[in-house]
Amino acid sequence: MSKMNLTRRGALKTGAAAGAGLALPTIFTASSAAAYTNEPTGGSVTLGFNVPQTGPYADEGNDELLAQELAVEHINGEGDGGCLNTFTSKALQGNGILGKKVEFVTGDTQTKSDAARASAKSMIEKDGAIMVNGGSSSGVAIAVQGLCQEAGIIFMAGLTHSNDTTGKDRKANGFRHFFNAYMSAAALAPILEKELGADRNAYHLTADYTWGWSQQESIAAATEAMGWNTVNNVLTPLASTDFSSYIAPVINAGADVLVLNHYGGNMVNSLTNAIQFDMLNKQVNGKDFKIVVPLYSELMAAGAGENIKGVFGSMNYNWQLQNEGSAAFVKSFGEKYGKPPSNSAQTCYAQTLLYADACERAGTFNPCGVAEALEGFEFDGLGNGPTLYRADDHQCFKDVLVVKGAENPTNAFDTLEIVEITPTEQVTYEPNNPLFGGDDATLGECNPGA
Repeated sequence: MSKMNLTRRGALKTGAAAGAGLALPTIFTASSAAAYTNEPTGGSVTLGFNVPQTGPYADEGNDELLAQELAVEHINGEGDGGCLNTFTSKALQGNGILGKKVEFVTGDTQTKSDAARASAKSMIEKDGAIMVNGGSSSGVAIAVQGLCQEAGIIFMAGLTHSNDTTGKDRKANGFRHFFNAYMSAAALAPILEKELGADRNAYHLTADYTWGWSQQESIAAATEAMGWNTVNNVLTPLASTDFSSYIAPVINAGADVLVLNHYGGNMVNSLTNAIQFDMLNKQVNGKDFKIVVPLYSELMAAGAGENIKGVFGSMNYNWQLQNEGSAAFVKSFGEKYGKPPSNSAQTCYAQTLLYADACERAGTFNPCGVAEALEGFEFDGLGNGPTLYRADDHQCFKDVLVVKGAENPTNAFDTLEIVEITPTEQVTYEPNNPLFGGDDATLGECNPGA
């Protein structure tokens, strides 16, 4: 991959005074700043961390919260500074954001859209949160992103993988660091063809909500393009804990690959059920039966144990990456919590730093100034390597990891091995790609709120 120019693209724009549907200036002064939602007036500023503390994605939510707390420590000048030491932007000085100490409030999304919106609304209206960060479900992310757009608050999405988050449901006040379903499919397909062959019959089990639909559509399109046949796609409720009744028909359908478009506890349970049916020891159509998990996390791998051996998938980040930013983050997180960070932890840590940094570079907490500072921003040093926050859709573009369950893990955290680091160019698409809403998908106008 060619080396990116790690500076903000383009000159900063200036604009007219704030008003409905009008862009605000990038740089604001005390005398000229228009009112905006939850403008800080004291010596501190409050961030809202909205994560699943209960429900099927609670493990991911807990790791997100640990990382968000660590990010606040580093922004406030506590601890070893973590990625502030490696981040290519040097705007943050460890004295809070724009001289204000960072405080935070937390909420439980319960992996439910209504609960997540209620939690975020409370943070904004009762606690004065000026930014909301987090979530471990695309349904939650899309719901909260819409709320933040209406309220005039920046939403820094956590773990959300649906194409829709920065596709048909993209918003001017919302930003996503995590990769998406299209990127997973683009990275995985060449490896699946190489390792499993181009003549395969795939049976999909799919979580029945926006992420599952998006993931299944993307991986089916990519694998069918290389010769695979999609035998069936069966939707499963997010609340499911036993997938035995869904697994039983797979072999009789003539499939020789099971694609689990599941995440978190759902994936752990569905994979466990598949192993209980002894699927990986069967032969179908003259081929060894295989299982694919398009979206992986270390927490899922730990929950599934030996069942993931040799099972391919993709990731946004893995703590074993060998770069300066990753090393700094793994050291800070590991020393504080006694374990390596998951990719959900890394993306929420990065999003918190990216928000704080954008405020510093814009010279304001006004969401429209912050948004403009993030748009087209190129950076390195947060663990993923060179990264671009694309202005068109507020999606981050960076390398994507293809991984598989380790055959011979050496410790409790050595559950996944990196098979390939797919370069950014291979997973990049046009903003109006049909999978992302086509020409009808637009960010709309930034909303500064009050």
